[in-house]
Amino acid sequence: MSNTQLQKLELLEWLANLQDQKLIDELMKWKESHRRVSIEQYNRELEEANARIDAGEYVTHEEVKKESKSWVSRK
Repeated sequence: MSNTQLQKLELLEWLANLQDQKLIDELMKWKESHRRVSIEQYNRELEEANARIDAGEYVTHEEVKKESKSWVSRK
């Protein structure tokens, strides 16, 4: 058995015994945010992003640099 397979088994055992509902909820959120999307969903998201860009709903690199400088000065 490979090291990866052993690690997966260890994680499965740990998860099976996990009682912390808050941690379980966080793990579920993480899992959902890291799921693969279908090619159709991917293309739909690209089309939506392009539509936002065409509508002028974006921030330029220069605007981000300017804004981030204010973050440093707030400290």
